[in-house]
Amino acid sequence: MFVDVHAHAYRFPVPFVVRFPNVDELLARYDECGIEMGFLMPVVNSEIYLPQANEDILEMAERHPDRIVPFCNVDPRALSDSSHAPLDRVLAYYKDKGCRGVGEIMPNLRTDDPRVQNLFRCAEKVGLPVTWDGSDKLGGDFGLYDDPGIPQYERTLLNFPNLTVFAHGPIFWSELWTLSIPQLRKPIFNDDADYVRKRGRSGKILGEGVVPALFRTYPNLMGELSDAASILKMDLKLAADFLTEFQDRLFFGTDFCCVGMPFGAMDLLLQLRNEKRISETVFEKIARGNAIRFFNLPLK
Repeated sequence: MFVDVHAHAYRFPVPFVVRFPNVDELLARYDECGIEMGFLMPVVNSEIYLPQANEDILEMAERHPDRIVPFCNVDPRALSDSSHAPLDRVLAYYKDKGCRGVGEIMPNLRTDDPRVQNLFRCAEKVGLPVTWDGSDKLGGDFGLYDDPGIPQYERTLLNFPNLTVFAHGPIFWSELWTLSIPQLRKPIFNDDADYVRKRGRSGKILGEGVVPALFRTYPNLMGELSDAASILKMDLKLAADFLTEFQDRLFFGTDFCCVGMPFGAMDLLLQLRNEKRISETVFEKIARGNAIRFFNLPLK
């Protein structure tokens, strides 16, 4: 069984981007795949879609309290578009309503933009973990921009040592290995809001990237694996070594955002367990145990 720490759902169908599931479709897929609970993250940044209300996520969680865990979200440009906006008041309100984290944060701003850093500061103050997606360009995309080697990511971990960060997205996970063909950091996001996914991970693994070093250096860093499967599959032995070393800080996620999409992280974890490349203990921690422990979920 699994606990999904990263998913999306809309109350009603939306006419653009992807075919987001509604909560009934999400739970039907969960039942098919053996997922016990899921964390729903509202989409609020206009770069990816029109804003979704935090209240929509709360309503789904109220309808299915044994299956849905709500996150809240706020655009860092809200409440005055400044680095001093009192976003902590918004986050504290939603924490009191039962939200367990902030995300998925996806404005197309620099990670070290003062407004983004203010959002992180406010989340740290309120005591909520954060999840964000990244980008390798400014303009024509969604997600927080970072340079190769993700130095802005590291500065954020350093600046906010009491902020738990759930690493997510291809910009982060592309830094897991040093590759001989390193240019692919994220699938292309076209102007018509369609992904080009034909370019898979390629090249030879030359050694570790910055990601393992970040995990060893910053205890406030966690990893959510929904976008990690493609690069982990490049070398199953190295993947198993990484999952085993950081078994207490890695979490299963689907990033369920399109009806019918595959769950690559699930397939990979099952393969590694079945081939005995990772132990049953490592599998259980990543599949569900770490989420139960970290978020104090009512599951055994």
